[in-house]
Parts: sequence; structure tokens; C-alpha cells
Amino acid sequence: MKNRTFGIAALQLRLDEADNLELLLQRIQKTKLRYPWVQMIVLSELALRGVGVQHARELPSPEEQAFCRSARELGIWLVPGSMYEKCGSSVFNTTPVINPDGEVVGRYRKIYPFLPYERGVASGGQFLVFDVPDVGRFGVSICYDMWFPETTRALTWLGAEVIIHPTKTDTIDRRDELAIVRASAVTNQCYIVDVNSAGAQGVGRSIIVGPEGETVHEASVEEEVIPFELDLEKVTRVRERGMKGLGQVLKSFRDTPVHYPQYDENAVSPAYAQLGPLKVPE
Repeated sequence: MKNRTFGIAALQLRLDEADNLELLLQRIQKTKLRYPWVQMIVLSELALRGVGVQHARELPSPEEQAFCRSARELGIWLVPGSMYEKCGSSVFNTTPVINPDGEVVGRYRKIYPFLPYERGVASGGQFLVFDVPDVGRFGVSICYDMWFPETTRALTWLGAEVIIHPTKTDTIDRRDELAIVRASAVTNQCYIVDVNSAGAQGVGRSIIVGPEGETVHEASVEEEVIPFELDLEKVTRVRERGMKGLGQVLKSFRDTPVHYPQYDENAVSPAYAQLGPLKVPE
């Protein structure tokens, strides 16, 4: 049987709403030294500086280049959470993906900013998947994207077997997000690596879920380094044989002749139209 195991460390760090670059670089290095078998390190959303579009930089930025040097020196894949990217007059919430040569192989712009709260942030328009040679295909989404099932389904449609999902949640709905992660993993028969921050930036409780909905690890609310090993051949088996030998969800989705009216060009929902404007509740 082909061996497609892959070591990842998710860093749930206690972070302030401040410049955290040096702290992040130190923790990345320390993690690789402590767990030399780890091949990828993943940080939480907006780990670099926290919220605030005033922090936006054009990419590549000096901070992104520092992450690239770290990835090259340590010989790891690095997903350094996300950062605000300035592009012309727009600002995006962007996650770079850096390979072990220190090259940015892709940048994912969050498709669903947390509106109406994440103000001044534009929506990205493209999905990102990337291949780790001899291992498998990975996809990226950010925080609020997960609340829209179409985003996860699109990534698996594009071949993703693992979804890297930096998040930054400091609110009461973290328990609900954990339910979404588990449901998304089992209905898409994939691994999901959901990394939250702790401290001032978040309430922790990062979670790693496998393709049968199994919890690989659920973190506490405190700082944790979470090293684990994925088995991507398990994704192949589950998709082929069905979840616990039962539902072959992706095959059924592929084969159904059903027509979804919400995806018609210029589709309008009278029910949704009655919901009113997207604004902060008063």
C-alpha cells in the first residue's frame, strides 16, 4: 500500500493585537526543532498583527519574505495564518502558502470577509489548491468561509484531500464552528486543519478532523502546539468505500442529475430578498 503520511504542526499561540513577527518566527523554529518529523507548520488567521486594515501591506512584504526565509532554512511548508494585503485601493485578508524552498506557491484571498464586522476588507474571487509532491492535494480557506458549505465543496471538487483553515475567533460561537468543521470534514470526506489563536486574539479550541468526521485533536483554550500525522491514503479509502463503509458522498454528488436553482445565472431568491440589508444589529 502506498504511504502518503504527512506531519503537520498547528500552532495555537497566545497572541496580542500587536506586531507578532519575531514571536511567530521563534515559535516556528522551536516547533521544527522539537518535532523534526513535521513537514508543515500552520498558524492562525491574522496572527501577524491582529485585526485592522491599517496593517495592510502590498505582497510580497518584508514580513512575508521573513516567513519565506524561515521555511527555506527549516525545509518546511509554511502557512503563516493570514495577513491584510493591500492591492491598489482594495484590502484583502490573504493567506500565503510557502514551500520548503521558500517560494510562495499561492496566495488565497478570503472569499467571505466577516461582514458587517470585518469592514474595509474586499472579497477574494478564486479558490486555492496546491500539491505537496508524493503526498496529495491541499486547499485553503479562512475562518468565515467555512460557514458557506459551497467553499469546502469547491475545494474538494478541485481535488483537495486536506483543507488548511486558519481562523481567528474570540466570540461565543466557537462551539458552533467546531460543529461546522466536523460536518464539513465528513460530508466532504477530507481532513480539515482548523487553527484558532489564543490569548487576546482568540478563544483557542483549534480542531483537527479526519475524513470520517473523527476528531484527531481538539485543543484547550490555552496555548498549544499540535503536532499530528495525516494519512492521505485514508482519504482515498473513505472516498472509495464510503464513510464507515457506508455513504459515498462525493460520488453521489458527482453523479446526481439534480439542478440547483440558486446557481442559475442572475438567480434571485424572493425569500432571501426579504432578509433586509447586511448590517450590524442595533
